[in-house]
Amino acid sequence: MNKVSFYIDGFNFYYGLSTARRQNPDWKKFYWIDMVKLCTSFLGENQELCKVVYFTASPLDAEKSSRQSSFLNANKLLNGEKFEIVRGKYIEKPIRCPNCHNNFMRPEEKKTDVNISVRMIEDCINGNTDTLVLVSADSDLIPPLESIKRNFPEKSIKVYFPPSRYSRDIKDFLYLQRKKPTLLEKNINRFEAAVMPDIIEKDGKRYTIPEKWKIC
Repeated sequence: MNKVSFYIDGFNFYYGLSTARRQNPDWKKFYWIDMVKLCTSFLGENQELCKVVYFTASPLDAEKSSRQSSFLNANKLLNGEKFEIVRGKYIEKPIRCPNCHNNFMRPEEKKTDVNISVRMIEDCINGNTDTLVLVSADSDLIPPLESIKRNFPEKSIKVYFPPSRYSRDIKDFLYLQRKKPTLLEKNINRFEAAVMPDIIEKDGKRYTIPEKWKIC
């Protein structure tokens, strides 16, 4: 049985959904989604899901952090060890406006690219997976993909672009392997099937979809 692991760039995935929602309001309901169920829907015959590893950082804004926690906790409650969270962090970075020349602080996520790179390579070294599926359109992740291709040629590499996200550099990398990226925005039916109930209850714990994410 071929073991498949998914490595999800949470920042890239969430903001891809956010962009898609502005173009089509129906995408809003996919904020509240069972990530393991979504990933499992892509498995083929003789494949089994090893783990979904979700890489993210807690937003500095309290309301955003609360919504993210509800989503992550609901997924963890539903899927147990199949769903793992790896956290980076946000820092406030000073930015100078080119127009008014005033300085302001902008949150910036740190460590996610490194965490994804290290984890994918570790899983190859330890024999934890046969197929690696990267869910991101961040071209900074090409170097670890190239390293895996060189050092673990027996491993299969796939890349899924989050909705509204695309990388020509990653596409070109895959083209050399005679592969193509999967566009998640073309798989809305799989998203539909993976939407979680508004209330998740199990083992005495309860998590509810954030009010801001509900469809009116």
